[in-house]
Amino acid sequence: MSILEYNGGSVIAMKGKDCVAIASDLRFGVQAQTIHMDFEKVFPMGDRLFIGLAGLATDVQTVSQRLNFRRKLYELRENRSITPKTFMSMVSNLLYERRFGPYFVEPVIAGLNPKTYEPFICSLDVIGCPMEPEDFVVSGTSSEQMYGMCEALWQPDMDADQLFECISQSLLNAVDRDACSGWGAVVHIIEKGKITSRKLKARMD
Repeated sequence: MSILEYNGGSVIAMKGKDCVAIASDLRFGVQAQTIHMDFEKVFPMGDRLFIGLAGLATDVQTVSQRLNFRRKLYELRENRSITPKTFMSMVSNLLYERRFGPYFVEPVIAGLNPKTYEPFICSLDVIGCPMEPEDFVVSGTSSEQMYGMCEALWQPDMDADQLFECISQSLLNAVDRDACSGWGAVVHIIEKGKITSRKLKARMD
């Protein structure tokens, strides 16, 4: 088993029309043994910016805290909110600095630009190489299953309600087919005027 799969967990982000969504499961385990059902992997990093971290649980917490520290320093120095694209560079730099002894996380970033409110999603690998698609990104132990569900369900220009339904069905159906993810999920829908967070019930076996 890969060290990235040791604690399980899956994260997904999707673009809609003037909105973006990010979701993760809530399971924390050690290989096949489930220990907790309330381990969130998605962290707010600003007004309309979230990062999801799938991978080794200790590194998930370390990386989220270090990124929060660097983001606050940036906003103090620049006296403005960080944009998703700049934040992507910040995450990439943090991971690449540690490329010879990497953090075992695969980040997913979702947010809206503070000025233009343009949706933004991206994913990075363990050494910080970014990928910015136009539709969706996934990471974690059920990546293959999520890719299949997203390919089937995602459509361009979905509104917030359609996006919530699409990302929820994609995540829930994918983690049902993966023993290392699941046990509930949380979804964040980011729009210009509000952020909606909802917890989903899932199979508990």
